[in-house]
Amino acid sequence: MMQIVNYGKTKKAQLKIQQMAFMLIAVTIFFALVGMFVLVFKFSELKESASLLEEKDAILLAEKLANSPEFSCGDSFGTHKLNCIDADKIMILKSRISRYSNFWGSSNIEIRKIYPGITGKVLCNSGNYPNCNIIRLISDEITGVDASTFVSLCRKELDTGSDLGFYNKCELAKLMVSYEQK
Repeated sequence: MMQIVNYGKTKKAQLKIQQMAFMLIAVTIFFALVGMFVLVFKFSELKESASLLEEKDAILLAEKLANSPEFSCGDSFGTHKLNCIDADKIMILKSRISRYSNFWGSSNIEIRKIYPGITGKVLCNSGNYPNCNIIRLISDEITGVDASTFVSLCRKELDTGSDLGFYNKCELAKLMVSYEQK
């Protein structure tokens, strides 16, 4: 018996199989590209939310520092005050800041007197205190997120005109905290 083979039909079948294979590859590549686009979009949202969280952390750190025992006025000025910084404590802390350099996790902590103002920028040290307007505790290069809060900067001042001795002098200041961006 002789078998008759129709080569035209097998070539058409092979062509259909090749078309199906190319179509499956094209669909797979399409879904891979769509998946990569979705991942890139999600990662951009993740970076954005991470930077918002870092900014929020910096703001919370600034408020936390203003009321921390190392900075706070406490009850030394009569009543307990919120966002009150004891300038005398800060100047003592400034001389011992090497112990606290990594304690707060910030790259820069600075307090600037706003009112009453001193013309120019005068950095505080033990020689010119209290006739200065910038107290820098940690002063690395600011490369990240920064936040600030307004505080009362209080100190004991000698009263030469009366027999009371000392009085409480409070000034308006700004506590600025900077974070390294990760």
